Formats: sequence, structure tokens, C-alpha cells
Amino acid sequence: MRDRDTTQPVVEQRGKDTCRRYRPHRPADARRAVERAVTECPGPHGAAACDAGALSDAVLVASELTTNAILHGGGITDFRVDVVGPRVRPGVRMSVSDRSHDLPVAVPATDDRGRRRLGGRGWPIVCRLSREVRVADLPSGGKCITVVVPLS
Repeated sequence: MRDRDTTQPVVEQRGKDTCRRYRPHRPADARRAVERAVTECPGPHGAAACDAGALSDAVLVASELTTNAILHGGGITDFRVDVVGPRVRPGVRMSVSDRSHDLPVAVPATDDRGRRRLGGRGWPIVCRLSREVRVADLPSGGKCITVVVPLS
């Protein structure tokens, strides 16, 4: 059974940009929030201005960030998404907060005995697809990872 309130936005104003805060419980909720933010964006940054590949990249990054927060960060404490940037460099800014102070790391694809590891690909995917990546400690505990994924 799906909780209908898991991705209802709380709209905030950030200068000229509108930021939407969500409380996703699953990566699928975060993916839908990103899709909604882009498709509902008025003006030159909306879905018409972005190609399907760019939107897919943003959705993948949202999924990886929220999955990492759930698996390694003690759960998602906040998720924000907004469409930002000038006409020539629009992007989707996402911020995911969790309970852990541990920094994300890229782990080698194989262990010390040469065996393939399961997982460990999320953080490199996030870094590769994002044009900006910031990790900040939160005063209340935990961390916030903020990324901007290009839409063009």
C-alpha cells in the first residue's frame, strides 16, 4: 500500500527559483519528485527545454543519492529539488540529507582477492553525471549532499 503523502511538496522560495521539499521514503518517490519538478517548471527550463537523456540522468542521480542515504546514511531526513540556471545551462539541483556524518566513497569494483563486489557504483555515477557536487555537515547532525545535474 502506497502512502499518498510521501511526495507531496512543500514549496519554498529561493530568490527567483522555487524549491520543493519532499519527504521521500523510497528512491521511487525521489524519482517522481524530480520528474514532477522538471515537468512543472515554467519558462525555459521546463520539460520542453530538456532532452530525455538529461531528465533520465537527473532521475538516476536522485535514485542513487536516496538509495545511498537509506543504505549507508541511516535514512533520508530531507530531500529538496528545484530547476536552476540560466537559459544556456539549466540544471536540476537536488539536496539529500541523512543521519550520517560519513562521507560518501567510491569503492573498488573488486576486493583484495580479485572478486567482484556487489554495489559500490552509486557515488561514481552521481559524480560523473553532476556538474556540481557538495557535501556539508548539518548543525543538527548528519550531512547534506547537494548536486546539480545539467538539463542540456
